[in-house]
Amino acid sequence: MTTTTATEVVLPGVVEPNGLLVRTRELPAPGPGEVVLRMDATGVGFAEQQMRRGTYYRQPPFPFVPGCDLVGTVTATGDGVDPAMAGRRYAAVTKTGSWSSHLLLDAADLVPVPAGLDPAAAEAVAVNGVTAWQMIYRTARVRPGSTIVVLGANGGVGSLLVQLARYAGSTVIGTASARHHDALRKLGAIPVDYRDPEMYQRIRGLAPDGVDAVFDHVGGDAITRSWLLLRRGGTLVSYGTAATKDEAGNSPLPFLKLFVRLSAWNALPNGKSAHFYNFWAGRCRRSGFRRRLDEDLTRVLRLVADGVLTPRIAARIPLAEAASALELAESRTVFGKVVLVPRA
Repeated sequence: MTTTTATEVVLPGVVEPNGLLVRTRELPAPGPGEVVLRMDATGVGFAEQQMRRGTYYRQPPFPFVPGCDLVGTVTATGDGVDPAMAGRRYAAVTKTGSWSSHLLLDAADLVPVPAGLDPAAAEAVAVNGVTAWQMIYRTARVRPGSTIVVLGANGGVGSLLVQLARYAGSTVIGTASARHHDALRKLGAIPVDYRDPEMYQRIRGLAPDGVDAVFDHVGGDAITRSWLLLRRGGTLVSYGTAATKDEAGNSPLPFLKLFVRLSAWNALPNGKSAHFYNFWAGRCRRSGFRRRLDEDLTRVLRLVADGVLTPRIAARIPLAEAASALELAESRTVFGKVVLVPRA
């Protein structure tokens, strides 16, 4: 079986986006249980932004190929893999390595993509959609008639949280800059300007009795204000520490501080609960992680195929122009996900 030439984008160290490198290398033929997946779409998200700063928790040593997820077409199969997989499209979660034209992956890690689904739309929910689904249904267990708050509702995860919560029958208050308010209204959310110094008071004015859930990707000291928005029995779901994104190093200290705070709140006798959501939790127990990912990503992809979920694609940029894609994603001006594709 012949080898495959892969084009990869490499993070050589802590660099500005224009410091990314593009290289080619030969992939070996797939071994037992493996496939070669040709990338059709891969994403640019918060994780990759932190990786290029060297601040993503437990990122590999430099140099490495970033990229958490992708959608692609199987071009070759190894022994023990159904040959019928060749020519079919699948989604995969990689944590790193997906900013490449071709990847060598375990066939067991692939999730089928419904026929006819736009690969960029499927990619936009590979990590982000599962994250939103699990936080809504597994962590917060949002019910019809509830009122929730989504911070950063214009983002890749935030915009999906809004849609899934509306699908679950919830009223959604979403924060974003004013330029994105019309788009949020079209998704069914009540927008609040995150730049407004009275943002939390405005949210309180919309829900004077408190809200049932808050989804907070910001962390830092302001998370206390998210906690105070909850009514008795409400749930805070923290899933990031964007407030500390510009701090040097990938120290676990911001997470440790957050965990201590959440644990202290959970000990209070007020019926409220606080959780930290980590997409990668349980990955060391590979079979359980695979099973849960397969279940939830299959559900989310079906919702996209059925038109219930509409992933917002901010831009489609060729892999070779990953530097421009990273700059755009970091500009905080986009609504939805920046996606890398093989070519223009």
